[in-house]
Amino acid sequence: MLKNHVKNSIRTVLGFEPTESQDEMIDRLSGYITSPHGDSVFLLKGYAGTGKTSVVSALVKVLAGMKIKTVLLAPTGRAAKVLSHYAGTGALTIHKKIYRQQSTADGTGRFSLDRNLHKDTVFIVDEASMISNIGQENSIFGSGHLLDDLVEYVYTGTNCRLILVGDVAQLPPVGLDMSPALYPQELEYYNLEVLMSELTDVVRQEADSGILHNATQIRTMLEEEEDFGFWSIVTEGYPDIVRLSGEDLIEEISSCYGKYGMEETMIVTRSNKRANKFNEGIRRTVLYREEELSTGDLLMVVKNNYYWPKEVEELDFIANGDIAEVIRIRKYVEMYGFRFANVTLRFIDYKDVEIECKIFLDTLMHDGASFTSAENKRLFEAVSGDYLDIRNKRQRWEKIRENEYFNALQVKFAYAVTCHKAQGGQWKAVFVDHGYLTEEMIDREYLRWMYTAFTRPTERLYLVNFKKEFFGESN
Repeated sequence: MLKNHVKNSIRTVLGFEPTESQDEMIDRLSGYITSPHGDSVFLLKGYAGTGKTSVVSALVKVLAGMKIKTVLLAPTGRAAKVLSHYAGTGALTIHKKIYRQQSTADGTGRFSLDRNLHKDTVFIVDEASMISNIGQENSIFGSGHLLDDLVEYVYTGTNCRLILVGDVAQLPPVGLDMSPALYPQELEYYNLEVLMSELTDVVRQEADSGILHNATQIRTMLEEEEDFGFWSIVTEGYPDIVRLSGEDLIEEISSCYGKYGMEETMIVTRSNKRANKFNEGIRRTVLYREEELSTGDLLMVVKNNYYWPKEVEELDFIANGDIAEVIRIRKYVEMYGFRFANVTLRFIDYKDVEIECKIFLDTLMHDGASFTSAENKRLFEAVSGDYLDIRNKRQRWEKIRENEYFNALQVKFAYAVTCHKAQGGQWKAVFVDHGYLTEEMIDREYLRWMYTAFTRPTERLYLVNFKKEFFGESN
């Protein structure tokens, strides 16, 4: 029987005795893969440390051995890089796969939903908790509803299937209190049969991890739905989780840069303002950089950009959250009431592709996530002043849209980021700072923030200035 063959093959590739919930998931996955094709979707849900990535990796290898085509997708470039690493094959962002840019001759600059020409293909989408279905105002991508477009793309192919992989304990998309791509009720809206399996047991290989012990504790609190408050974080006996005071922070960050490298070290904090303070302190006291911008600085893009990667195959657009290293700085320019730098950037999550572009210096230490609507409007009006001689509004907009300064990348330093920006990524060492906190502030949203932050590191988690109440101490 084909189902049993697939099931036994996955167990063999897995390389260890599966847990009870893993065995159940493997059985259901095997049935899904081998059943007559129909309009159905598989939800593969699993908490941190339950072996979700191991099952997905084994499934991909077994399908390849059976000559069944797979397409691996993730919401962000970093998440796609993580998926590609553990699955052992290439992965793309959802946007790059399902959208195509329309010809600029029509003046729209939009990305339309592409045709799915795949046949008998299994689409596996990781980090599905990040997929939003909120309509984005003025979105240039398809319908503006990513989940709608993903489902439509997959099921307009011939005999294609969709497996959504994710963790419901993580932060949902901004503006939502749940992750629509991981909830059966949302998927049934598309007239799909929803098959589901969930991993809950921490695998034996991960049982000695302090990171996962504490992440599991937070997840259990979320499941119990009771009054929340301070809980006991366990660090004793676990070398992978470290309680850290502010006075030791700089020395430990410097140590991690030497041991793991800057690209594998991240500080996760609660707000853009606190991230700015960390970024400023790291540049000044760890990297000894006094200039406003230096070669070697790591930057995070904070607003989608479609202008600069026109000739780059790996990038259809530069996404909010992408991280790049400054390779060269050519010159600084002041125009339209803003400050710019001409730079070469290396995008570390896209095969180290390099792009020459302009960046805004004004956003580097901006208190907000990016420019405000008022600042964007001020930029637009300043640039449009150069084209007032063009009376046709459409032609004038075309000129503005092709202006390099108008299209400069909005960037921030990427040594410290908010948790939403870190989601989907993994680093060897992660420093978590919860900022100002009272017991009344510990609610469901806070716990999901903490769970997401705790599950970003692969080797070492640092708890920065955590309140004494977390360790059974009184102030």
